[in-house]
Amino acid sequence: MDESGAKSDPVWRAKVLTLFPEMFPGPLGISLTGKALEKRIWALETLDIRAFAHDKHRSVDDTPAGGGPGMVLRPEIVARAIDASLKGVPEDRIRWPVIALSARGRPLTQQRVAELSKAEGVSLLCGRFEGIDQRVIEAREVEEIGIGDAVYTGGEIPAMALLDAVVRLLPGVLGKIESTEDESFSAGLLEHPQYTKPPVWEGRAIPEVLLSGHHAKVAAWRHAEARTITKERRPDLWRAFHAAETGNAEPDPAEEPEQSDAKHEPPMRPTEGSTT
Repeated sequence: MDESGAKSDPVWRAKVLTLFPEMFPGPLGISLTGKALEKRIWALETLDIRAFAHDKHRSVDDTPAGGGPGMVLRPEIVARAIDASLKGVPEDRIRWPVIALSARGRPLTQQRVAELSKAEGVSLLCGRFEGIDQRVIEAREVEEIGIGDAVYTGGEIPAMALLDAVVRLLPGVLGKIESTEDESFSAGLLEHPQYTKPPVWEGRAIPEVLLSGHHAKVAAWRHAEARTITKERRPDLWRAFHAAETGNAEPDPAEEPEQSDAKHEPPMRPTEGSTT
């Protein structure tokens, strides 16, 4: 038992506050996350927000102050649900964050995912309708996180995405921890392209450097490709990476990341006996 009175539990726990508890575990109950759930590497609990409404209709929302479309989740009901989820867990928000999945939240990053995987657990609040009363977000120190620049019908699917990202980093879920080290975002860059057998497919050959057996050259090629892809697809990540690498917050727009020669070579024709 710790200083806050909460029992120490080696199992990483997630408590999901939702109007639709039947949606869980959903896809989290299969594949790696499902196996980890069965092995109690992590545990999942759902709390039905409607259970904390005290009127006979179990109403959880009301019209927006100031007018406008839609409905807003009431603060006293959401507060009861949050408080129930925090019983028996650490008071320290680093050890046990409370997160609302919201389109206006800070974007989920791999760094935040890694931090969450090192916590003891998390309470996830899944909003619906027009949103959640701001007063309960402030009163209960709720962190708002968004999944992409998109609006969802509710927070449940974003919550599943967050949990999937976190659970896969828990010890014992993936076979080799090295498999996460070269992934997108892990080093500030998007991941390099991947290839497998056959060596030639529909006239397209695996870059020769990857078949050379020269580990240093392979690593250099992958890093160069990761730089190129990041600059092309995520200028925001590229600026942050460039600033960390050089100390210059504003990269030269004309600068081109190093690219491998293999990428620009014409594809090899299928050889006799190759699989296409």
